Amino acid sequence: MSLRITPLNIVSAAGLGLVVLNLVSDKNTAPRHINLNGFYLLILACLIAVTFITDMIFRFTLKDIKKIWIVELIFIVIAAVLMLILQKLA
Repeated sequence: MSLRITPLNIVSAAGLGLVVLNLVSDKNTAPRHINLNGFYLLILACLIAVTFITDMIFRFTLKDIKKIWIVELIFIVIAAVLMLILQKLA
């Protein structure tokens, strides 16, 4: 089985790197400050799982690596635009 790097693999690796970086970094919080880092790490871990599962679905349905790259890049752009729109609405 050959190793095929896809855009969702890159996004998953970047997210995993952020999780590891946040876990090993210093935890300097001010007194009476509510620390939500654990909640954000949980959300990021869930997003990493979703991107991994989505990548596997795209790999099984599309066999051509060029089509996989195009579809996954479109998927990432649409997801980013939707996140920006939802952020502006909230």
